[in-house]
Amino acid sequence: MRQYQKRETKEVSKIICNKCGKEIPVSGGHEMEGVFRVDYLWGYFSERDGEKHAFDLCEKCYDELLKTFQIPVEIEG
Repeated sequence: MRQYQKRETKEVSKIICNKCGKEIPVSGGHEMEGVFRVDYLWGYFSERDGEKHAFDLCEKCYDELLKTFQIPVEIEG
């Protein structure tokens, strides 16, 4: 006899860059190009306390963002 457990799963079907609107190719739930994902929960002492912000940037938009920094990001590897 077989017993089955019903499962509900979520799989990414589409990723769109929040800055430029480019669609990043997805296959089998995984992005097929580099994507910078931000998923941040604002904490105490912030005007946004308790808010969760999430967005995706394609590599081109990420590179453009880095160019605006006064202090470069730390890159390893």
